[in-house]
Amino acid sequence: MERDSSFPADRADIPSDDGEALAGVTVIVCSSCRDETGSDAHPRAGALLAEDTRRAASGQDIRIRTVECLGNCKRRLSAALLRDGCWSYVFGDLTATSGADLVAGAKLFATSTDGLIPWRGRPDSLKRGLVARIPPLDLLKDRP
Repeated sequence: MERDSSFPADRADIPSDDGEALAGVTVIVCSSCRDETGSDAHPRAGALLAEDTRRAASGQDIRIRTVECLGNCKRRLSAALLRDGCWSYVFGDLTATSGADLVAGAKLFATSTDGLIPWRGRPDSLKRGLVARIPPLDLLKDRP
């Protein structure tokens, strides 16, 4: 794993032939999340989710990164989907085996023409687990 000083998280970029469409999407998984029992066992459930997501993304050009805490502890296992110039999404109530859902969401996001993850086709865990949708900074306008 390489360290990127501008984003203090583990990084695992996964190359593929699918090319540029998926290249702009990053999945960030909270590696310190505990499971629904609150267990402090290691590896933590969040780390297991990160590995499941990496497996699900194998052979596809989706960046999978981890961060120590997304601050969404009440909603347990959490992850975020980011795409340059688009809305960002935070999800909670995931399981250690939600990696395929995160990859499916990333694919929908990558091919979206309006910069939003379409509701139709979104895995159920990403529908019911939505915590926040955050606008890109350039969309915000100051009011006089």
